[in-house]
Amino acid sequence: MPTALTERPAERPAKRAGSDFSELTSRINEAGLMRRRPRYYVIRFIAIGLLFAGTWTSFAFIGDTWLQMFTAVFMAIVSAQVALLGHDLAHRQVFRTRTASERVGFFTGNLANGMGYGWWNDKHTRHHANPNHEDLDPDVQPGVLVWSQRQAIGARVANGAMKFINKYQAYLFFPLLTFEGFNLNVSGVKSVLKPGLKHRALEATLLAAHFVGYTAAVFLVLSPGKAIVFIIVHKAVWGLYMGSIFAPNHKGMPTFTGEHDLDFLRKQVLTSRNVKGGWVIDTALGGLNYQIEHHLFPGMPSVHLAQAQPIVRDFCAEKGIPYHETSLVQSWREALTELHRHGEPLRNPQPVKAL
Repeated sequence: MPTALTERPAERPAKRAGSDFSELTSRINEAGLMRRRPRYYVIRFIAIGLLFAGTWTSFAFIGDTWLQMFTAVFMAIVSAQVALLGHDLAHRQVFRTRTASERVGFFTGNLANGMGYGWWNDKHTRHHANPNHEDLDPDVQPGVLVWSQRQAIGARVANGAMKFINKYQAYLFFPLLTFEGFNLNVSGVKSVLKPGLKHRALEATLLAAHFVGYTAAVFLVLSPGKAIVFIIVHKAVWGLYMGSIFAPNHKGMPTFTGEHDLDFLRKQVLTSRNVKGGWVIDTALGGLNYQIEHHLFPGMPSVHLAQAQPIVRDFCAEKGIPYHETSLVQSWREALTELHRHGEPLRNPQPVKAL
């Protein structure tokens, strides 16, 4: 039986004909929103590339001072923007071919950020195929956090720190994000240590070049104590920023297990949340604040998502499909509220009615 763990029954529409998505796709194509935007990406790559190079150049000129911690914060923001370019590359929004996308993706991921592009791309592809599916979406697998009360009930057998974190995960969520940058780096290294990864040797070489170059640059400019603090600040802010970009997209939205009767259109819309806020939010979140449109049309250049949004929203209204958008702060509030609710079986270990 299909299960929507965080969705109220009244909000769940009946299964509709698969032609709904075809109809929406026709409207999007008629608006010309799937066309490539090479000039936009040339400008964006140049701008972020100059910021990336300029930040490291400034770091070298500023020298051995605690003021470099401000450089670390700014560098974390630039690192996130580089990663967002890698996201667009992975969805082939920039280049038509896989080869070109991968080659540039290895630079934005492995070389620039020490983040395994191949590993992340595989994980992200599985997420897009089944968003918020507890069995199939790697982003909602139970672990440091639990994403439903069903997972929390399973975590009752856990002991120690993990169980404590699951109990109070809403309070610990943003502090935990400060470790996400380190986690991305470690996951990238793990991915090249295991056989089976495509382009394993190339990815390993680029990761090694990143870590050697990054560590050497920091310790050559800063004293050992400052260098260690700089790395911690850079990676912590990077992880916090990345997590703050991705968390509003799906966290606190319906999750599923087993088989369900939703078609592609409804599966993507019901599990995603948009974030309003104008050009500032668009820039800060790299267009991923239009998460519903992005999940429906992942190959659409991110610069077109804002134009697609009213088309998709109006279409969902026509079909009676709930379409959720809110402010950035409210999206965090909703995500944290659901995380707190999911931890209830651990805080109050009484018999819980089957979900």
